[in-house]
Amino acid sequence: MDKNHKIYVAGHTGLVGSALTRGLIRKGYKNLIHRDISEMDLRSQQEVNSYFEKEKPDHVLLAAAKVGGIYANNTYRADFIYDNLMIQNNIINAAYRNNVKKLLFLGSTCIYPREAPQPMHEDALLTSPLEYTNEPYAIAKIAGIKMCESYNIQHGTNFIPVMPTNLYGPGDNFNLLNSHVLPALLRKIHLAKCLEDNDTEALVKDFTLRPQPGYENINEKGMVVQALTDFGIKKEGGTVNVEIWGTGKPMREFLWIDDMADACIFIMENIDFKDVIKEKGLKEEIRNTHINIGTGIDITIKDLAMSLRDVVGFNGELFFNSTKPDGTPRKLIDVSLIHQLGWHHKTELEEGLQKLYKWYMAQ
Repeated sequence: MDKNHKIYVAGHTGLVGSALTRGLIRKGYKNLIHRDISEMDLRSQQEVNSYFEKEKPDHVLLAAAKVGGIYANNTYRADFIYDNLMIQNNIINAAYRNNVKKLLFLGSTCIYPREAPQPMHEDALLTSPLEYTNEPYAIAKIAGIKMCESYNIQHGTNFIPVMPTNLYGPGDNFNLLNSHVLPALLRKIHLAKCLEDNDTEALVKDFTLRPQPGYENINEKGMVVQALTDFGIKKEGGTVNVEIWGTGKPMREFLWIDDMADACIFIMENIDFKDVIKEKGLKEEIRNTHINIGTGIDITIKDLAMSLRDVVGFNGELFFNSTKPDGTPRKLIDVSLIHQLGWHHKTELEEGLQKLYKWYMAQ
């Protein structure tokens, strides 16, 4: 990529898109373009086509998506498959029609089968059934991978799908119902710490800064305590208890968001579709050309919660509710391909959790 090339970051206000934008600016890219959701509905083919025809971007980073945790994925199944299919189909096709030099499509490791061998190699795709709770989202992302591959094969485009592992960092969604596991746990344990300290002011401030639907006007201790109880945080006999969904046994891998952005920019600058084909030794059948992005290191949800407990300084109890879903037992990705291509992560989890909580408190 040339520093003056026009680069469209789709989804620039989200966790991933904002990190990509920060990373590009740090690297000296100056001609970044974007549109807010109020200005363009990415589900509208007409609006997306008009935008591409007007702006003619040289490169596209497709980070726009409807995302959420187990509760959101399992509850809003139709929204997750429809919105994501429409967004990616419109942008990928518009990129082809307008001669975009290179496109990076961001997916998710939930594309892999529930019982995939660990660590999950790119070639595990479509080898057995998906995890049920996020199947609609996963199918949409698999379609995006196959769309990129198909356009590359038929039309000679340079569209590269990447599959980051679980991401965390500044700008994350901390909604107590529909966010991913790490930010949800961090906020719950932070609120529990505030309750432990009888710091009503901090509790009210947190709900004011990050309002929950139905809890927007919390302004006194009694209202706060009831809200916390609704979310599984309560004081019993002088000890604060925090309910966590599932057994705590599932294992997850986590990648600092700015490391993810660094990997994506590295790929945009150095790796083409033909390089992936060569590295994988593909000849007759071109498939599974997506690239895993992660650390290659995982941790149990229980150990993650205990680490967050230490970071926050919470002294109460963590209760794992085994009647709630666990999700996929393990999600560790094989990162050998991206290592072979020349990229490694920099931020270890312990450092990242400290940085995230410091950022959270500064907000």
